[in-house]
Amino acid sequence: MGVDLKPLIKAKKISINELAGKIIAIDAYNTLHQFISIIRQRDGTPLKDAQGHITSHLSGLLYRTANLVEKGIKPVYVFDGPPHPLKLRTLEERREMRKTAMEEWEKALEIGDIEEAMKKAKRTGSIDKNMANEAKTLLGALGIPYVEAKSEGEAQASYMNIKGDVDAVASQDFDSLLFGSLLLIRNLAITGKRKLPDKQIYVEVVPEEIELNRILKEWDITREQLVDIAILIGTDFNEGIKGIGPKKALQLIKEYGSIDNLVKEGKIDIENYEEVRKIFLKPEISKEYKLIWKEVDEKAVLEFLCDEHQFSRDRVKNAIEKYKKFAKTFKQKNLFDFQ
Repeated sequence: MGVDLKPLIKAKKISINELAGKIIAIDAYNTLHQFISIIRQRDGTPLKDAQGHITSHLSGLLYRTANLVEKGIKPVYVFDGPPHPLKLRTLEERREMRKTAMEEWEKALEIGDIEEAMKKAKRTGSIDKNMANEAKTLLGALGIPYVEAKSEGEAQASYMNIKGDVDAVASQDFDSLLFGSLLLIRNLAITGKRKLPDKQIYVEVVPEEIELNRILKEWDITREQLVDIAILIGTDFNEGIKGIGPKKALQLIKEYGSIDNLVKEGKIDIENYEEVRKIFLKPEISKEYKLIWKEVDEKAVLEFLCDEHQFSRDRVKNAIEKYKKFAKTFKQKNLFDFQ
């Protein structure tokens, strides 16, 4: 879920065609959660194979990535490592929310309220270790690189962006900005109309980009102060201060300069803020990774998706053609050009 900076940020709407030729680090778990949430049958049941194993994440990964490479984008997926101890509270809260949503989904199905069932079902999904490993297996067969983070995937992706190995980080959350990502892309490959939660209102959704330096300049703050603003609001690692939203947090940090000064002046009482600050400013990252795009292994993809999980052979082959065309764009180049 991440920190709620949306009320403060004016994103620039872009066309996905503007990202052609760009290397984009994609928050893998964030993306897989999207697939588990939205790729479902009419009653909210996720896609499953003949053995009853969920395959929504694999379907989304295959077809969305195919659309990205068709646009000339070079994707690399970044997977979370073990969570920081301070995140365990948030993870437990999410488990409880999924449990409640599951109960409400089942009740909606019992009374035949399909629309309510779908709404509740979207909140029940989670990505377990096996699903993540299946995603990595598919990416390997598709020739798409992935990186395993030491802890937070967005921290790793942001490091890669700061270093210049990727042009941007793609995630629906704003946390990448706190980790120092220079360019954040939201709504990557999510286009068209989307229904707002619990409302009969549809909005147009297009990709958008957010530049960290532009935000800092616009607000006249430092990245360290941006992190302090997030801590006041509440992050995945702390609850924040009751009654302080994004606008109030910005106002306080601009007036007092830092959380330290707010505490010193007796304006707030907050725990663990220095440790949370460290998570964002000095995160655990891996410096050992290689970004190499390879040709798709058609045989491996067909065996994994069609033989093991009963995907449509024709549809998978059509998607594979997009990966083959993508491979032609770098086939004549030295693979080390992409490290």
